[in-house]
Amino acid sequence: MSTADIAIGFDDARARRNALVLAIGQALYGSATVIMFTTAGLIGVQIAPSKAWATLPISAFVIGTAATTIPAAMLMKKIGRRPGFMFGACAGTVGALIGLYAIFVRDFPLFILATVLQGVYQAFAQHSRFAAADIASPAFRPKAISWVMTGGVAAGLIGTTLVMLTTNLLAPVTFAGCYAAMVVICRLAVAAMSFVDIPRKTDLAAVAGPTRPLSEIVSQPRFIVAVIAATLSYGMMNLVMTAAPIAMIDCGFTTANAAWVIQWHVMAMYVPSFFTGQIIVRFGAERVCATGLLLLGCAATAGLLGISFGHFAVTLVLLGLGWNFGFIGGTTLLTECYRPAEREKVQGMNDFAVFGTVAIASLTSGKLLDWFGWAAVNTAIFPMVALALSLILWAMMRRRRA
Repeated sequence: MSTADIAIGFDDARARRNALVLAIGQALYGSATVIMFTTAGLIGVQIAPSKAWATLPISAFVIGTAATTIPAAMLMKKIGRRPGFMFGACAGTVGALIGLYAIFVRDFPLFILATVLQGVYQAFAQHSRFAAADIASPAFRPKAISWVMTGGVAAGLIGTTLVMLTTNLLAPVTFAGCYAAMVVICRLAVAAMSFVDIPRKTDLAAVAGPTRPLSEIVSQPRFIVAVIAATLSYGMMNLVMTAAPIAMIDCGFTTANAAWVIQWHVMAMYVPSFFTGQIIVRFGAERVCATGLLLLGCAATAGLLGISFGHFAVTLVLLGLGWNFGFIGGTTLLTECYRPAEREKVQGMNDFAVFGTVAIASLTSGKLLDWFGWAAVNTAIFPMVALALSLILWAMMRRRRA
């Protein structure tokens, strides 16, 4: 690391330690989220007023995230990353406890509240990838972000395994055991986040100079591509993943079958993170984003080709790979578009756009599946892929002409 990097507050040794701690936090947060995504729609089928509303708990989770992203960013700016992450994990603990009770009493509105609180947890936990980059040098930044995302590999294994082990743990109340396990996971996350070591106010803000108007920041072509890539990658992934467990049950598969497919999906989301950072360094974030979007299109194609277990598995695996490249590529691009003093407002605005879109996608998912079927869910991917690829091509052509 250069003397100039040290002078403006970059500390790659500390950034590496933080990335490891944040990866553990990501594993715990991700495990709780995997449990919720695998079971919430199925719980909705059991206790919602109608099947069309079965995915509302997942939509409420995402709405909770979207509504909290900007407040979470502002709170972290005021109190620091570590207390913010711990606060989010506490919200997740309360949400898991409420969810456990709601399942026992079959109270759908109360279960909605539980998933909203899990969404609050996600709003804080999603800042892990930005926190990893806070004091990392530009050269290490893509790797730091990628390191944190590898925590999802453990989440895929732990979360889905817990679903299979605890679905009937508190029988005859199906899925209650899953939320009891979620309580434990969230409590462990509170403890893990106490080891985050990021100064409340780094020297970066002091040397950054005056902040730019938001209109100037958002008008950058790279910023537009970053937000669109992350937003559509996450939104399209959520659209299909939310509907998949319900579609599989409708096709005669078991909850265990659905859990296995979700596990492979989550592994595909996060295993590439071991090398995504290196790929971005070599080929550029825009090309990686484009590759991710093409993979999402391939996932939708596989979903349209059949409804066997293999078709569901291939669809969800390709969906995970596409999300990884699109989302990490977009996140890396975003970190190049703001100054340190601007980071909280830009990160908060980005995540609001991401999870606002994801909320719409999850709401739409249940309706599409109920009204038009699994094929309609997959078909909806194609226009979004075309839009995002067009914007990436536009931005790359502008850069070449500049």
